[in-house]
Amino acid sequence: MAASDADHEGAPAARKDVLDCVIVGAGPAGLVAALYLRRFHRQVRVVDAGAGRARRISRSNNVAGFPDGISGPDLLSRMERHLNQVGGQVSRGNVCGLQLTDEGLFDVQLAHEDLKARTVLLCTGVRDRLPAVAGAAAIEAAGLLRYCPVCDGYEHTGKRIGVLGNSPHGVREAAFLRHFSSQVRFIAVDGRGDELGPQLQRASVAALPGKPVRLNTRPQGGVAMTMENGDEHRFDVLYAALGIDPGVELTAGLGVRLDELGNIVVDDHGRTSVDGLYAAGDVVRALDQISVAAGQAAIAASAIHRQLWR
Repeated sequence: MAASDADHEGAPAARKDVLDCVIVGAGPAGLVAALYLRRFHRQVRVVDAGAGRARRISRSNNVAGFPDGISGPDLLSRMERHLNQVGGQVSRGNVCGLQLTDEGLFDVQLAHEDLKARTVLLCTGVRDRLPAVAGAAAIEAAGLLRYCPVCDGYEHTGKRIGVLGNSPHGVREAAFLRHFSSQVRFIAVDGRGDELGPQLQRASVAALPGKPVRLNTRPQGGVAMTMENGDEHRFDVLYAALGIDPGVELTAGLGVRLDELGNIVVDDHGRTSVDGLYAAGDVVRALDQISVAAGQAAIAASAIHRQLWR
């Protein structure tokens, strides 16, 4: 916080030991919200555990302003430097608890300290479900296992694409990818693709029989998939369509409303069902995109600023 913030002309008096807002998560949503709030001269603390989804993006080509693409870590580094220029900082650590106090403040519990805040913004994101197939983590690190066809389907136009799934959701994702390539194949990670036969037929998606047991990068490029019966299939890229787990652990005990998929429910201003608690980014049900997260964060930060004047 800049030393002059508390005395900013027109700002209401604030307790020195209470932050205006604690932001949990320093992905695109958290960093955009922090930038806005700092530019409103708000006392903000951003806490990040370093395990966000955006940090695993090897390269994204649909972030406006970066025609040659940008990696997730590079984008976050640029956003954090922007925040630093207005006096904002990111603290590395885990938030292990969140409670409401009798004073109507939030008690944000970290491993080695507790923070008091008038508002909290949850930008805790989601966790993608990695296929339980040997080698999946290695091909993910190589950028050959993807999760977002909206983000990068264009880059795989005309390529050999495999979709790993186990439900109608995976079938829908395979059907979506057929917009980019006619060479799309669905692979049931549990080997029970026959159960999805009617959905696959209606979606005009071809499936590979059998269960995948190993994934390897190929020296010539792409992925080699070995099936349980020993057959090998080659793909240029794979997509995992196994669902996500929203990062909502901190809402336990607060009475925060979640939807049927476990995402935090918010109104048009990012407000949750608990007064003073906001959410933005992938943890909110919407199109999981960096640009969407940034827009949600800007809206939520502006709403927080207005609430703090009450």
